[in-house]
Amino acid sequence: MAALGQLVAGIAHEINTPLGAIRAAIGNTGKALEASLFQLPQLLPLLNPQQQTHCFKFLQLATNNQTSLSTREKRQIKRNVTKQLESHHITNAKQLAHLIAEAGLHDSFASQISLLQTPHGHQIVQIAYNIARLYSNSQNINNAVERASKIVFALKSYARYDHSGEKQLVQISDGIETVLELYHNYLKKGVEVIRHYQELPKILCYADELVQVWTNLIHNGIQAMDGKGKIEIQVGVENQNIVVKITDSGTGIPPEIQDKIFQPFFTTKAAGEGSGLGLEIVKKIIDKHQGKIDFESQPGKTTFRAELPIIEEGRR
Repeated sequence: MAALGQLVAGIAHEINTPLGAIRAAIGNTGKALEASLFQLPQLLPLLNPQQQTHCFKFLQLATNNQTSLSTREKRQIKRNVTKQLESHHITNAKQLAHLIAEAGLHDSFASQISLLQTPHGHQIVQIAYNIARLYSNSQNINNAVERASKIVFALKSYARYDHSGEKQLVQISDGIETVLELYHNYLKKGVEVIRHYQELPKILCYADELVQVWTNLIHNGIQAMDGKGKIEIQVGVENQNIVVKITDSGTGIPPEIQDKIFQPFFTTKAAGEGSGLGLEIVKKIIDKHQGKIDFESQPGKTTFRAELPIIEEGRR
């Protein structure tokens, strides 16, 4: 229950993050759209037909240059663009360079120098910048929606419980990925996850119960590392068994208690932080599948190894 409480808090944070991104992007979109609709009708009558053609080509470039740059890269780009604009005697070069870099036009603006040399150059770049913001905000909303959808899908997969009591034909790695998705909020703060997944057959198993196994092992690994370190997950086939190895870089399990960790109510955690039932439940679930679970541990490396017999459709 304690682990579930932490997980729910993490999920709430994970959903609030994309919602915040969507809210911010919508606000920015409204401002950029309002500015563009105000400026463009004022600008076009001031340009001759040839300039209008070049202007629309330049604005179109703003929809195709959505690159992600670091702050350091942007500073260097702005300096380079400023020098290029100044070499063509364009006024307000530093301000224009800022807009060009932010709009992602630094690689393509050179072909439109003649347009930027007109009295309306600054206005053209400002509109291009606003259009780039519209496209960028649209992409941010799309990414945030995809992130929220993944979280909801993972939560539905995690919460679903099969009351029939029958085994299901599933891909073992799917359940592991569900748990990793739900623990993303904790993992992203300092845990590197390394996956080694082989081609696997689907097997008949109690899928919902196995998700509890992966939840306990991954949660324990995060706690053993105090949220900072590396978790390595290997899934493969050995001797007609699916073998799952989950390794963390935490403090390790002291030798004097290693023979007790699967015993009910045994825990090394402080009062209120653990019931001592997690690993006992894990062992019961693996035993129920006629599998095996063991571990190896030393400071800086603990590996839990679970074996599940490959039972395919038709061999219930």
